[in-house]
Amino acid sequence: MNTAGHDHFRRSLHSVESVRALERALVQARGINTCDLMEQAGRAVFKRARANWPDARRWCVVCGSGNNGGDGYVVARLARVQGFDVTLIRVGESQGPAEASAARAGYAACGGSATSLRLARTDAMPELIIDALFGIGLDRAVSGEAAQAIDWINDRGCPVLSIDVPSGLNADTGATPGACVRALMTLTLVAWKRGQFTGRARAFTGVLQLDPLGADVDVHGIEAGSERLIAAAEVRALLRPRARDAHKGDHGHVLVVGGDQGMGGATLLAAESALRSGAGWVSLATRAEHLSASLARCPEVMVRAVLTPLDLQPMLARADVVLLGPGLGQGDWGRQLLLAVLASGKPLVLDADALNLIAGEALSLPIDMVLTPHPGEAARLLGTTTALVEHDRFAAVRGLQARFGGVAVLKGAGTLICNASHLEICDRAIPAWPVPVWAMCLPASSRRCARKG
Repeated sequence: MNTAGHDHFRRSLHSVESVRALERALVQARGINTCDLMEQAGRAVFKRARANWPDARRWCVVCGSGNNGGDGYVVARLARVQGFDVTLIRVGESQGPAEASAARAGYAACGGSATSLRLARTDAMPELIIDALFGIGLDRAVSGEAAQAIDWINDRGCPVLSIDVPSGLNADTGATPGACVRALMTLTLVAWKRGQFTGRARAFTGVLQLDPLGADVDVHGIEAGSERLIAAAEVRALLRPRARDAHKGDHGHVLVVGGDQGMGGATLLAAESALRSGAGWVSLATRAEHLSASLARCPEVMVRAVLTPLDLQPMLARADVVLLGPGLGQGDWGRQLLLAVLASGKPLVLDADALNLIAGEALSLPIDMVLTPHPGEAARLLGTTTALVEHDRFAAVRGLQARFGGVAVLKGAGTLICNASHLEICDRAIPAWPVPVWAMCLPASSRRCARKG
């Protein structure tokens, strides 16, 4: 196997449309039919359930009428044949696709029967629930009996394994417009779905695992687009081992600007974080009232009181990169410092009140810039609502980048990082050592603070 290609596949994120293209290509490459692929999917889920809950003997499989439900019927058949106590709850009266009907017939042929949600309420408590209600095609809020089934699943208090995505989750956006299954584990099939890694999805997917069903080996030429997971190795490469004769002057100078009256804490934390991230020098430009607190908390930071933009100029001249915004405020002091920093030509990271200030004004922003809004700040920058930003975080971060340029970092559960050509997701805490997300976003010429040496 091509190891590099295999690794690339396992970090690529796919839309629903792209996954369906992969499934069609997989069927064609193997010379099988879609019923065979459903059988393989069900066997993969059954195997994973046995491996993770070896002592569970009472299984409840909740099946919808679509192909995700078909996967569930395969799981239920395999469990019944192997002597498990299987309760299958069928939700919806539609016959569904031919493949799902065939899987349902296979379950019935081994003596399996289905029950309704109403009757299942009095059954013995299951030790494991397999969620096979809805798959990746759901793009609406769940209602009616299906919503009741989701509430029933969530109320059982036992482990839930979701097939592909938790039922109720939009696999493209990560939004949950209505009821959604809270899975302890989600086994996603064929390829990662991009919506699994950001926004509301992080509260519902539980442990995410992938079984590509051979797509990583047998399918070629299906592009995942420009979205992928960040690999830990890529982050480590930004912090190469430093030379033994290195000194602080070799590792860049970060200037943190902010901390209006009564708002000094955020700037102190930002300056301390810059030091921990590996910057050789860190300066802090803030109000005079915060000097003593900065020296007491972190004397390594070179702190200076700034009253006017003129006071800031010597610090700007020495800096390699400027972080502007924490505690900056939206008054005249903050606005004047913003204009001075924008005019400096330095690589910038704009956060917090710097974002709130530029949201209401038509300012010329540099290309060498990173915006780091949380969803509320992103909503102000885009002239929309926080709810709409969270409804489609992918569209929001792309909108930010298109409108302001540079690199947009939409913070939150599953932080999205977007430049003009690529979008990446940081789906985990950075391991072991603190690395600023902005250091991964700046052009190579501006990464000295994070990687020189």
